[in-house]
Amino acid sequence: MSTHEIDQLPPTSRTVAAALRQAGITSTVRHLPDSTRTAADAARALGCPIAAIANSLVFRCDEAPLLVMTSGAHRVDPAALAARLGSGPITRATPDQVRAATGQAIGGVAPVGHPAPITTVVDESLAEHTVIWAAAGTPNTVFSTTYDELRVITRGQPMRVTT
Repeated sequence: MSTHEIDQLPPTSRTVAAALRQAGITSTVRHLPDSTRTAADAARALGCPIAAIANSLVFRCDEAPLLVMTSGAHRVDPAALAARLGSGPITRATPDQVRAATGQAIGGVAPVGHPAPITTVVDESLAEHTVIWAAAGTPNTVFSTTYDELRVITRGQPMRVTT
C-alpha cells in the first residue's frame, strides 16, 4: 500500500496496516462499500466461501483476553477449547473488554494492531484455504492473508475450536 492509500484508511485500519507492514506482510487493507461485520457479510462482499473468513473473536480466559481466529463456518465451543488449552472457563468478552484488549470494536476486530499482544488460538480448519480474509480494524475494512501468515503475525497456537 502506498502512504497515500494508508492515509485514506480509518485510524484503526492504519494501525492494522502498519502492523502488517512491520510483520513483513504485503497484503493491502481494503475498504469495502458494504459492511463486513459478520462472516456472511464479508463472504458476500468478497465473493469467497464463508469458511475462508477468519473471524476475530475475543474471549476471557483466566482473567485475560484470548483472541480466537476461527473460520466463519464455525462456532467456537468455549468448554472444548478450555479443555484443549488446559485453562479455566472461557467466556465471551463484553464489548468494552474487546475494545480495551484490541483498541477495536466488535465487527471489525483485526488479528493485529492491538495495544498489547493477546494470547491467540488459530482455528486449524483455516489451513484448508489458500487465501483467507480477516477484518482490518473496522466493519468495512479487510485484508487477505494465508493460514501460515496468520499464525506468524498473531503468534497463534493452531487448534480445533469446535466440539
